[in-house]
Amino acid sequence: MKFLRLLVLLLVIPAYAQQGGMWIPSLLKGMNEKEMKSLGMKMSASDIYDVNHSSLKDAVPQFNGGCTSEVISPNGLLLTNHHCGYGEIQAHSTVEHDYLTDGFWAMTLEDELPNPDLEVTFIVKIEDVTTQVLNGTSTITDEEAKQKKIQENIANVTKNSPKESWQENRVRTFYEGNQYMLFVVESYTDVRLVGAPPSSIGKFGSDTDNWVWPRHTGDFSMFRIYADKNNRPAAYSKDNVPYKPKHYFPVSIGGIQEDDFTLVFGYPGRTTEYLPSVAVEQILSSLNPAKIEIRDEALKVTDSFMRRDPAIKIQYAAKYARIANYWKKWIGESQGLEKTNAVAAKKAYEKNFIEQANKTGKQNEYGNLFNEFEAKYNEIAPYALSRDYFLEVVLRNTELLTVGFRLYQLEQVYNMRGEQSFNDRKGNTLAALEGTYKDFNKNVDEKVFEKLIELYATKSPKQFLPAGLINADYKLLTKNIYGESKLTSYDGVKELLSGDAKEVMEKLNNDKGFQLVKAISDAFITNVNPKYEQINLEIEALQRTYMKGILELSPKDARIFPDANSTLRVTYGKVKGYSPRDAVYYEPVTYLDGVMEKYVPGDYEFDVPQKLIELYNKKDFGQYGENGKMPVCFIGTNHTTGGNSGSPAIDAKGNLIGLNFDRVWEGTMSDIYYDPSICRNIMVDMRYVLFIIDKYAGCTRLIDEMEIVNKRKK
Repeated sequence: MKFLRLLVLLLVIPAYAQQGGMWIPSLLKGMNEKEMKSLGMKMSASDIYDVNHSSLKDAVPQFNGGCTSEVISPNGLLLTNHHCGYGEIQAHSTVEHDYLTDGFWAMTLEDELPNPDLEVTFIVKIEDVTTQVLNGTSTITDEEAKQKKIQENIANVTKNSPKESWQENRVRTFYEGNQYMLFVVESYTDVRLVGAPPSSIGKFGSDTDNWVWPRHTGDFSMFRIYADKNNRPAAYSKDNVPYKPKHYFPVSIGGIQEDDFTLVFGYPGRTTEYLPSVAVEQILSSLNPAKIEIRDEALKVTDSFMRRDPAIKIQYAAKYARIANYWKKWIGESQGLEKTNAVAAKKAYEKNFIEQANKTGKQNEYGNLFNEFEAKYNEIAPYALSRDYFLEVVLRNTELLTVGFRLYQLEQVYNMRGEQSFNDRKGNTLAALEGTYKDFNKNVDEKVFEKLIELYATKSPKQFLPAGLINADYKLLTKNIYGESKLTSYDGVKELLSGDAKEVMEKLNNDKGFQLVKAISDAFITNVNPKYEQINLEIEALQRTYMKGILELSPKDARIFPDANSTLRVTYGKVKGYSPRDAVYYEPVTYLDGVMEKYVPGDYEFDVPQKLIELYNKKDFGQYGENGKMPVCFIGTNHTTGGNSGSPAIDAKGNLIGLNFDRVWEGTMSDIYYDPSICRNIMVDMRYVLFIIDKYAGCTRLIDEMEIVNKRKK
C-alpha cells in the first residue's frame, strides 16, 4: 500500500523549528534529528535510540505500567515522581510510621523496602511489523472479520518473533491501525523503595496547585531495581543484587535558562490529536461536564472526612489524588479547547482536507467522511454519555458499587463457565478485596453513594436505567443499602462468598447492595454496551480511514506523529515561559522563595517542614543553589500527557536536568489539540531533588552513587 511506503517520509517536519509531537524513538533519523539539532541538541539520533549499543532508551523504563522512570546510577537507582510511587509509600505507612507525612529514606541497602506487584519494564528493541499484521486483510470488508484477522496475525507475530527467554514480545498499533510496531521488552519485579520526601515537599500544593503554574512541588521518589546474579529479572529474593544498567543518566546541576533545549523521554498514555471536530464538540458539551460534576461531588465528600480524621486521610490519600487528578484536568481541557477555538480550527482543517481530496481525485474515498462522522457521533451520543456515567459512578467513585460489580462478574463466571471456574475466581476475588477494604470507610462511601446515585438516576439517559432507580427516594435507598448490605465490610463479603456456588448465589441475590448493582449492570450490559461497542467500532473504522487520508494528502513537511498509546516516545522543545491571558506572563523557573510565600502552617496542602524552613532561612543550599536562590521547578514546550509522569527531562548532551510531573492548566487540552502558545509541561529541577536528598534528608550515600555534572553544557 502506497500510504505505508510514505509513512516514514511523512514523519517529518519543516526546515524551520517547531515543537510538539510524540515521536517513535526508532524513527528519529532524518528530519526529526535535524529539528532537534536546530533547537540546540548536541546528541545524535543514535545516542537516543540504538539497538546494538547503549543509548538513552536503556535508562528509561516504564514504571508499573502507568508512569515513567529513569535509572540514575550504575547500581540501578531509579527516579520517578512522588505521585507515581505514592501507592507504595502509602502501603508501607501506618499511623505510627507515616511515611506519607514524614518521608522515608533508606540509609543502607538493607533498609530498602520491597514492593509486591511493582515492576519496571525496559524496551530492548522496536521493529515495524505492519506488513505481517495486515497480511490478508486488504480484501476483507466486514470490520469485525478484519479485526479478527488482525488479532490472529498479531498473535502469530508475538509468538514467533525472536526474543530471549526472560523477555516478552508486544505488538502495538499506531496511526489508528495504519501501522504496527513490535516491542521486545524485559520487566524487573524486584523494585524496592529507597527514598521519598514528606508529602509537604513531594505533594506541596496538593490538589489546589495540581495542573497549575507557578508550581513549587518536589514531586519525586526513589526506588532501586534488583536482579539475579546474571543481571536478569527475578522475583524478590534476599539474594538479589542491584541491577547493572546498560545506560544511566548523569545528573546535571549546571542549571537551565530560557530557550535551553529539553528532551522528554517516556510512555505517554493516551492522546486523540486527530479527532474530528464533531467528536470534540461532544466532549465539550456533554461528556466532560458530566464527568466533572460526578467527581466534584465525590471529592467534596471525601475531602470533608479527610480534613477531620488523620486515619481517613491516610486511607483515602491515594484515591483522592487519583480522582482529583482527572477532574481538574477535564476542567482545564475544556477551558483550553474553548480558549484556543479548537473546534473551529479542526473544522478549517477538515475543509482543507476535503479540498485536497477533491484535487487529488480522492473524493470517492474521503469526500463523505465528515458527514459519516457526524451521523455516527450523533448516534453514539446517548450511549457514550450513559457509559461515562456507569464508569464514573459504578466502577470508579463509589466503592460499594465497584465491589458489587466484581461480585456481579463472579456470578457471570458461574452462569457461563460453571462451578469450578467460579471457585477459582472466588478465591482471587477475596484476596484482591482484602486490600480494597483496608482503605475503605463505610461512612465516607455512604455519603459519596448518596450524592452520586442521585446524579446517576437523574442525569444519565433515562431510557437505559433500571426502573427501580427512576424517581426513587435516594436518601432512603442509601440508608437501606448501607444499613443492611454485607458489601460494607470485608467480613460481610467473606460471609456472602462462603459456601458452595449455589449458596453464594442465593446470598448475593438477597443482598440489597448486590441487588442494586445487578439491576444497574444488567441494564448497562443489555441496553448500552453492545450498541456503544458496535457504533464505536464503526467510528474506529472511519478514524482509520481519516488517518490514512491525513498521511496520504498531507504535504511532505507535515508533522504527523502517532497518537500516544503508552509506548516509548520522545518529545522535544525548549525551556519557555508563556502568557496565559492578556497582560500576564509566567517566567519559566520557580524558586524556594515561592514555597515560603505559599506556606500556611498546619495546612495539609501548604505546610512546610521545619527543617526546610531552617535551610531556607540560612540559605544553606550547598552546591545546588543559584545566585543565592534554590530553583524548584521549570516549564518547557515538550508535548506530554499522563504516562509521562516521572519522565526524564534531558539537556542537549543527554544529562538529566529535571523530572516531568505535570502540565499547565491552560494547556491540558494538548491531549486533543496542541497549541504551542500555551501548552507547557512542568518539571521539578534536579538541583532541588538533590538538595532535598542531600541537605534535607542527609542521605548522602545516594548522592555519592550518582554521576554529578557540575558544568553548564553549551
